[in-house]
Amino acid sequence: MLDASRFGLPVLTTVLAVITLYMTFFYAAREKVMGDVQRIFYFHAPAGLICFLAFFVTFVASIAYLVTRKKKWDIIGQASTEIGLVLTSIVLVTGPIWARPVWGTYWTWEARLTTTMILWLIYMGYMLVRRYTDDPDQQARFAAVIGVIGFLDVPIVYWSVSWWRGHHPLVLKVSGGEGLEPTMRATFMMGILTYLALYACLMSMRVPLGRAEEDLRWLRQRASEKTSRKVGS
Repeated sequence: MLDASRFGLPVLTTVLAVITLYMTFFYAAREKVMGDVQRIFYFHAPAGLICFLAFFVTFVASIAYLVTRKKKWDIIGQASTEIGLVLTSIVLVTGPIWARPVWGTYWTWEARLTTTMILWLIYMGYMLVRRYTDDPDQQARFAAVIGVIGFLDVPIVYWSVSWWRGHHPLVLKVSGGEGLEPTMRATFMMGILTYLALYACLMSMRVPLGRAEEDLRWLRQRASEKTSRKVGS
């Protein structure tokens, strides 16, 4: 018999994704200046917001690990970082696709783009530092330090357009009827909900996998110790 709770989040995420696609291409009003290229905003901006959430979870889990040294927090931090990197990659891919017809270039080193690239590199470093040593505790500790320090770049990314005015559009106001036409606002909010469901869905799969990997590592270590004792005797 199928476990409904196991398949609930993937099904919900799929349904929300289909709704978001429909709203993006058939419901949201066409932007007068940029035209249809503006529709990539509904994939780009929500991915950016949820990647901030993912890195916030990494930040909290990293602090928790440094305080408690409990492996579960390292597993949560690693899982959230992996998903955050995927979302940040979506931001870095969709942004230039939008920029080419609007700015006339795929990339320019303005504040929002540069700080987002730095954010991606920081958390790539979080993942790479786990290959720095064979000691799992050192791996987790080094990664946790990066997870705490790296989060400092998130508010810089968010406020960069206001602090250093560049080509990038200002942060949109989506409350109080400002900034977005009603159908655009509804589509934008649906995009956020979809990415949030995707994040929850991937976390629900990746965290148990991380626990299984840790159990397997522990079993291999125990087997290696038993083999060493037998050889020594």
